[in-house]
Amino acid sequence: MTRTAAREIAVHFAFELGFTNQTAQELLDQALTRSTFEQIGEEEPLYAEYPNEAQRTYICTLVKGVYEHSPELDDCIAKYAIGWNFSRLNRVAIAIMRVAMYEILYMQDIPNAAAINEAVALTKHYETDEVASFVNGILGSFVRNECPPDPVHPRPEAQN
Repeated sequence: MTRTAAREIAVHFAFELGFTNQTAQELLDQALTRSTFEQIGEEEPLYAEYPNEAQRTYICTLVKGVYEHSPELDDCIAKYAIGWNFSRLNRVAIAIMRVAMYEILYMQDIPNAAAINEAVALTKHYETDEVASFVNGILGSFVRNECPPDPVHPRPEAQN
């Protein structure tokens, strides 16, 4: 399983958190099991392979982080979704942006550009190109305005 696939599973779980009263840990205890993957994997190729320990740790970190920081992440999304009421935003896009923003803010080993690119690709997989452009715009504005330049991965306008 790739990191991209593990991230997509984390997005699925983050999305599911929006429809349940379970905590992130309760959801993970129920869903991140071999038996669940075996059952779902028969119909959904993403779940055909059970994640190894490092991938499970990554998935858990993302899901728990999104759960614990949802108000902060949602405030950031709302701030950059100019002209949009948060309650009217696409819920799949919200789950994807929450995961990407969590990676940007709290997972320093993931370059900001990689988090954005993965979020846009994932959005294109589930939604229209217009929704993907919307996600790209919000995440790009967020990084430009809220994150200090990354000296290892500078923004294009900083390169001369």
